[in-house]
Amino acid sequence: MTLQQRAEELDSHDPLAHYRHHFIGSDAPVSYLDGNSLGRPLKRTADDVAAFIRDDWGGRLIRGWDEHWLAMPQAIGDQLGRAVLGAAPGQTIIADSTTVVLYKLIRAALAAVASPDRNELVLDTENFPTDRYLVEGIALEEGLTLRWIQADPAAGVTVEQVREATGPRTAVVLLSQIAYRSGHLADLPAITAAVHDAGALVVWDLCHSAGSVEIGLDEAGVDFAAGCTYKYLNGGPGSPAFAYVNHRHLPSLNQPIWGWMGRKDAFEMAAGYEPAAGIRGFLSGTPAIFGMIAMKGTLDLVEEASMAAIREKSEKLTAFAVEVFDALLAPLGAELATPRDPARRGSHITVDHAEFTKATVEALWDGDVIPDFRAPHGIRVGLSPLSTSFREVLQGMEEMRNRLHA
Repeated sequence: MTLQQRAEELDSHDPLAHYRHHFIGSDAPVSYLDGNSLGRPLKRTADDVAAFIRDDWGGRLIRGWDEHWLAMPQAIGDQLGRAVLGAAPGQTIIADSTTVVLYKLIRAALAAVASPDRNELVLDTENFPTDRYLVEGIALEEGLTLRWIQADPAAGVTVEQVREATGPRTAVVLLSQIAYRSGHLADLPAITAAVHDAGALVVWDLCHSAGSVEIGLDEAGVDFAAGCTYKYLNGGPGSPAFAYVNHRHLPSLNQPIWGWMGRKDAFEMAAGYEPAAGIRGFLSGTPAIFGMIAMKGTLDLVEEASMAAIREKSEKLTAFAVEVFDALLAPLGAELATPRDPARRGSHITVDHAEFTKATVEALWDGDVIPDFRAPHGIRVGLSPLSTSFREVLQGMEEMRNRLHA
């Protein structure tokens, strides 16, 4: 069976194939392999946004805040928790950017656990840059010590490394569930348990996992988590991030950025800050309503399809991508910078080759093949289970092969 026949067979037997037609551009001759950076928009999103402008914003005007906009950050957060995160209601809220949310969570966690004896922050060398920069800045502000885990760029942080790096001086550990470059899927439950064994708290970055893998925050006893909504959740460029705070921490925790929307009565305009009860206290400024409207459509689809089915297709997509890699790219000297076991990776793979440069990806983009580049020589092939076809994967990776021939 040829690769083309394999792709056709996989598409014909894909129980989620019909969801592809819900997305704008899915019928165009484009191989979009960057949904792990920015998801395609849903066709319904244009109607949802137009209806909001016409009926809610245009029709109800300022009354919209009292009628339902103020409730949206937690209402959409609860749906996100239920559909994607494995989180009970009242623990997830939509707010700010991922960077700002992570700052709030890390500072809140430090305030809860840090002491003269617990003055170390643990993170890894391969984490996403904003995560590293944030922790470096917080450590400088607070006079804390950084303990770095030297992660394998082609793998990721292991439970054993976390156990070695944590101890009686550890305050907070910040890790990503999926490594942004390699696609390595960390063992979230086991690592969370290891951090707790050391008496510390854990903050998980779920940017590359929310909407692509089953997570189970409550079941794993995770303390805090944050993530963006413009990748697999299709909220659009700059759509607001989410914050998760486990219910056991909410009664005693304060976040550091006090703003009017996080006050117990935002429109009271009174002197003095009194935080709202529960997860709403993690709001600061005015919520980004437009971004929540866009992501609502994807959350509806996720609930309909189920994260279990989405994860199953994700594993099949990456397995097929590795099959194509072995047939077309490995013989030309390319290397797979991603774990080969589907259970140990997220929904993207990274292919390294000495000839791959940013200019290579720009040329691919010009030909309507759209992956992304990660220095020094990596091309990420990102596969969104609800919108990506197997034929699309083959088409894009064939063109990557052709670029090595050029």
